Amino acid sequence: MTKRRVPPNLGPVGGRLWRQLTDKYQFRADEGRILLDACGEADLIDDLDKHLVGAERIVKGSMGQPVINPLISELRQHRATLASLLRQLDLPDEGGAAVAGSGLRSYKARKAAMARWHKD
Repeated sequence: MTKRRVPPNLGPVGGRLWRQLTDKYQFRADEGRILLDACGEADLIDDLDKHLVGAERIVKGSMGQPVINPLISELRQHRATLASLLRQLDLPDEGGAAVAGSGLRSYKARKAAMARWHKD
């Protein structure tokens, strides 16, 4: 298996996720793009988390009214995006079952089809 280098545009958190997954799994080109986007999301979430530390949870809105800090909403949205991207990768968990989304069945089906069609 060829190891993929960590893309230079990834930060420490995204780079760590990249290494953890590429050390363990091999990805097609389309999956590699999803992985890159997921790693970028992980970096963005880390940056937003850092900015939220010590920040007020309730801030003044445009009309002076109390509103939730917009960073909280952004974090929620980016965490959902990261979860969605990781689900698209259909990675098996450590026990051999699929990560939420029951992708194990499609993973096994793809693997079986590849074995059938690539017999020598």
